[in-house]
Amino acid sequence: MAFGNHSTITEFFLLGLSADPKIQALLFVLFLMIYLLTLMGNLMMIFVIHTDSKLHTPMYFFLSHLSFQDLFYSSVTVPKMLENLLSQKKAISVEGCLAQVFFVFATTGIEACLLSVMAYDRYAAICHPLLYGQMMSKQLCVNLVWGSWVVAFLDALINILLALNMDFCELQTIHHYSCELPSLFPLSCSDTSTNAAMLLCSALLHAIGTCLLIFFSYARIVSTILSISSTSGRSKAFSTCSSHLTAVSLFYGSSILRYLMPTSGSSLELILSIQYSVITPLVNPLIYSLKNKEVKAALRRTMLRYLQCLSTEDIEYKGEVG
Repeated sequence: MAFGNHSTITEFFLLGLSADPKIQALLFVLFLMIYLLTLMGNLMMIFVIHTDSKLHTPMYFFLSHLSFQDLFYSSVTVPKMLENLLSQKKAISVEGCLAQVFFVFATTGIEACLLSVMAYDRYAAICHPLLYGQMMSKQLCVNLVWGSWVVAFLDALINILLALNMDFCELQTIHHYSCELPSLFPLSCSDTSTNAAMLLCSALLHAIGTCLLIFFSYARIVSTILSISSTSGRSKAFSTCSSHLTAVSLFYGSSILRYLMPTSGSSLELILSIQYSVITPLVNPLIYSLKNKEVKAALRRTMLRYLQCLSTEDIEYKGEVG
């Protein structure tokens, strides 16, 4: 496979998280459990939101799409990481690596856009409660979700098209557990200044653009909450935002640092990547379920319906046997 005229490399080797076979076995069990819990948690969140009519509001519409995005997000890198933890030859083809780069970039952008859209939704609900239904119409919510996906994929497409012109020479080792665009720059024997500049612009666009929307939304939210006279009213308003603020802090704190810091193959890079690509999709459904009374109530109603269905089927089965 050759992307440039003199590129001869057909595969890369991912060093992963450890070279010790015993540690690799432990890491495999750990990340397999994390991945399965991520799938279960996000699928449960999607199921509960779509089956419980009381959660058919813009806030939970965005949350269901965030859960779907987190399923997609974790599936981009974790399965390949699990495969490499059990493999002697931790290789990935150049095509597979670039495909992973594209989807990592796209899913990161989608996550950032959805979190900023959810901040705007909280602003509309708290600062303009009487106009909330008009401000967050169904059509607008759908457009905001589609817009998040389109913007993120276009951004990823521009960066990956530039990456296709990179030539890879003798150095084949990636000091990472997955393929990320900054990790490919040291492997290229061609000029990557344009790629680096485009990556910086993209990172700043997502970081500044989405962070500004979140910042201004919460600045207005805090101002409105402080003007509420009753303590219970302020507490309720703050509680509706706490889950989202926790998710924003976890994601932005690690992803922005990862894409803005120079690539060095350090342990900090691995920790930051694990934080936003593995841990964040796991904890998002926990954050929104454990800290949200409406979600917890919906989970209880779903479990009761499920148990009632089981008991009804059991009674019918015993009646047929009798």
